[in-house]
Amino acid sequence: MIEILWHGRGGQGAFTAAKLLGAAYSAKDGNYSIAFPSFGPERRGAPVRAFTKLDSRRIGDRSEIEKADYVIYLDDTLFSDSFDELKENGKIIINTKKHFDDKRIIAADADAMANEIIGRPITNTVMLGILAGVSKITDYENIAEAIRGYMPEKLHEKNIKAAVAAFESVSGVSK
Repeated sequence: MIEILWHGRGGQGAFTAAKLLGAAYSAKDGNYSIAFPSFGPERRGAPVRAFTKLDSRRIGDRSEIEKADYVIYLDDTLFSDSFDELKENGKIIINTKKHFDDKRIIAADADAMANEIIGRPITNTVMLGILAGVSKITDYENIAEAIRGYMPEKLHEKNIKAAVAAFESVSGVSK
């Protein structure tokens, strides 16, 4: 099972990214996914965690992820240099302008990419594209289909463009 933990703030779309990843992964026959959020008082800006579990078998375990293959930070203020949530060979993908020497950390300025393509610093589809490009869990065609299936039509074009650009920026694959 592949387990992904998403950290964000209310309004950044961490749970939406978790759902989109699950939908993109499940697009291939025989794949299963679940995605669910965990948050306290619902308000914009409050810390939010979301979880995505992916497997080739039905997933019965609906508990929160304690150790993930990938931990995604949509907001770098939530990152504390802690690797407690990461599996031994796991990776952290963080939206930041900072540079890290640790090979387990993939840093990307998703805010800049989202601002340029979407027109707002909503980074969920950018971070989803980066995760897919780094992990090869799914491809940009399945991400695009998931966006079409789960987001309002008026958001399709820009979010697909953002996810594909992010995917290409880290995978070496061009559309």
